[in-house]
This record gives sequence, structure tokens and C-alpha cells, in this order.
Amino acid sequence: MKDARDDIIKVMLVDDMRGARTGFMMMLNNDPNIIVSSQAADGAQAIEFLRQSPQQLPDVILMDVRMPVMDGIEATGIIKEQFPQIQILILTTYDEDDYAFDGLARGASGFLLKDATPKQLRDAVHAVHNGDAVLTPRITGEVLNRGVRPISDNTRIKLLRSLFDGLSKREREVAELVAAGLSNQEIAERLFIETTSVRRTVSRILARMHMRDRVQIAIAWYQSGLDQITGGKPA
Repeated sequence: MKDARDDIIKVMLVDDMRGARTGFMMMLNNDPNIIVSSQAADGAQAIEFLRQSPQQLPDVILMDVRMPVMDGIEATGIIKEQFPQIQILILTTYDEDDYAFDGLARGASGFLLKDATPKQLRDAVHAVHNGDAVLTPRITGEVLNRGVRPISDNTRIKLLRSLFDGLSKREREVAELVAAGLSNQEIAERLFIETTSVRRTVSRILARMHMRDRVQIAIAWYQSGLDQITGGKPA
């Protein structure tokens, strides 16, 4: 018989402000399928906990950006190298867009504005735990446009475009919508297909393009210049 605890998403809060951690905990505690299992005041403290408590690893980490001792971006890179199964969600503000991109480049599954509603926060935790990414259209374009380093190497650009050209029509449609910041559910609604079909399509894209996650799909789409061809708007 399946233990009910198997369905519980364990969350770790990493923020140097105790009040912020308390606020996030209150928002998350309203979801019976989420439990805040651990907390840390900075990146170094979070990493130390994970190393010393292998039996208590969280499923998802909500990671603040600016913290003393070790910031959230450096911590994200180290954690994803040592504990790749843990999903990390960067908590950011409008003036930290560049930091958000750096977090994505280090392996975070997405980012969320700190002024997100309780429902948005809970939905984001469920999304990254289910293998989705939280690339909110509200700031995704700005983050990628500011953070993605332009490629001057035409060979590299051609390679990226050839990878997308090698996808099927449906796979390319899904890749474009992933790059636009849409979730699996939103893509399913846009294309009138099942969410499970979107998830399988994303998995095929990752396998065919030899990429780690959907964040890399978005980065590759922007670096290839395909967003300029499509006008930066999803089909």
C-alpha cells in the first residue's frame, strides 16, 4: 500500500530574512500536499544541511538571491551539481532579473517574483516538482534578452537552428512555447492536446537536442535568434 507521505512535497526555504521564511511557510502550509521540512539563512547553511542530512533532502528549494555568506546563485550551482534531483526555484524581484537568469544558467527550474500570490507560489512548487519549469511570461523575455549572451559565432548559430529544424512540427511548436515561458498546462491548452502529451514531447525534445532541461531549450531558442524571426511571440 502506498504511504500517503509519498505524495507530500518537502520544501526547503532559504532566505536570510526570518520574516520572509515565516511568510512563505504560512502560504505553503495551506496546501495539504506541501510541507516545509527545513530552512536555512544562507546558501552555505543550506548546503551544509543537505550534506549532513541525506535522509532529509527536500524535493524543492525556494532560494532567495541576495544573502550573506553565500548568495542563492552560487548555492544553486553547488546544490545542482551535488544533488541534481532537487528542484530549485529562485525567488526574485524586478531589479534582480540578471540574478534570475544566472540562477537558471546554474540549473534552477525557474524563478518566481517575491510578490507572487499564495496560489502562484503553491502552483510553482507543484510545477517544478512535476518536472515543469516556472518561466513566467511576465519577465521571462526580459530576463533572457538581458541575460543571454549574444552569439557572434555563425557556426554555433547555425548548429542551434539545425537542432530546432531537426524537430518535428509539433516538437518545434512546443519548443517555441517553452521558450515563451508557458507551462505544460498552458501549452496543452494552446495546442488543444493533453498535458501528458506535452510532457512527453518536451522529453523528446530534450533527448534529441541533448539538453538538461526546458530552461536550456529557452536559452537555445533565444541564442539561435529564432525569437527575432517569430517576433518574440508564441504561435
